[in-house]
Amino acid sequence: MKLFVLHFVLTIIVSVFSYDSSKYSGYKVYQVTPKSLYEAYILKEFEHDEHFDFWTEIRSINLPVDIMVSPLAQNNFEAIMKSANIDYFVNIDDVEASLQNEENTSGRSIVTRGSVTFSDFMRHDDINAYLEQLAQDYPQIVSIESIGISFEGRDLLLVRISSGGSNKPTIYVQAAIHAREWIAPPVALYIINQLVENPDNVNLYEDVDWVVIPVVNPDGYEYTHTTERFWRKTRSTGTICYGIDGNRNFDALWGTVGASSWQCDITYRGHKAFSEVETQAVRDYILEHKDDIKLFLDVHSFGRWLLYPYGYSDDEPDDVEELRTLGRLFNDAIHSVRGLNYTVLSFASGLYYASGTSVDWAKDIGIELAYTIELPSGGTGFDPPSSDIEPVVEETWEGFKAFHSYIVDKFVTN
Repeated sequence: MKLFVLHFVLTIIVSVFSYDSSKYSGYKVYQVTPKSLYEAYILKEFEHDEHFDFWTEIRSINLPVDIMVSPLAQNNFEAIMKSANIDYFVNIDDVEASLQNEENTSGRSIVTRGSVTFSDFMRHDDINAYLEQLAQDYPQIVSIESIGISFEGRDLLLVRISSGGSNKPTIYVQAAIHAREWIAPPVALYIINQLVENPDNVNLYEDVDWVVIPVVNPDGYEYTHTTERFWRKTRSTGTICYGIDGNRNFDALWGTVGASSWQCDITYRGHKAFSEVETQAVRDYILEHKDDIKLFLDVHSFGRWLLYPYGYSDDEPDDVEELRTLGRLFNDAIHSVRGLNYTVLSFASGLYYASGTSVDWAKDIGIELAYTIELPSGGTGFDPPSSDIEPVVEETWEGFKAFHSYIVDKFVTN
């Protein structure tokens, strides 16, 4: 009872103060390790409080959970942890100071309009300009398509890389449905760059087409650059709070588990499946081309996970052994670069239960091979320094080449 009284008091205290949520001065990141289901339940009480941002989810006992906590809530949070004898330590003492340090130590590169860089994180307009320039310079293999307009009016550009012809097996890649995961767009851009501008890779699009959307959530992505670095959702207008979690908005047992009905939560599912113009655009494109799409890849960060369906259930697909086999090939290719390993598991067993995810939806509509990729962490977690971009994109590219080889063997040569 004492714990819940403290939590009640905490809720009252923090609700009467306003604060500038666009800055993270004084915010701390705690790493908490629940040792029992009871302790995990206590932590879960904070998931729907706006002053707590769970950077990693509560998956199991004895596994650490990273939580960013507002300055207004820290004293009471620590008091509850101590009262319940829950192990914790402060992983980041001041998030804003950490962000500023990374800003100061990263050399900001000047991106020429229409070019690409892997020494810095590009803005959405610069990303689109690069895609448009490639379509002009390499019209024989590159085509771009605006599959929709975001809530705030930005083009959702998709790139198709193909040697020509129709009905070829297609590898589909999307990134940055979660706005704060900055390392995801560079990985998508590196795929495009290597396929189009590196002549050594011409064989990779001879028999297989590639379709890549570097930024599914451009409004949220831009908002993380201008206003609130750790914003996750879209920027559609709600009655109280902005945005929904795009990766809880797909029609895959939508709204059942692991998604919030409260619009201010970071995992808010929306008022219905495909409520967002961004997820509608993805849905419509994939449904039109799903017979050709043989591999669906949704790129996220962080954690070095390769997750196959399902997130909404403990049940595993009938072809789980194939999904694991291909996952191990992906991991082996990445491991060969600098020794990092990815954990290959189902979404529910690897991360947490989640309904309405794009990977589950892709599997449910008949795309055989579907994965969520959780890239390595860096910096405070979601914000690796710009010096990390090249190592991450280069090693991940090796994993994508392993994916390609498997698709060729399965759908082209057989």
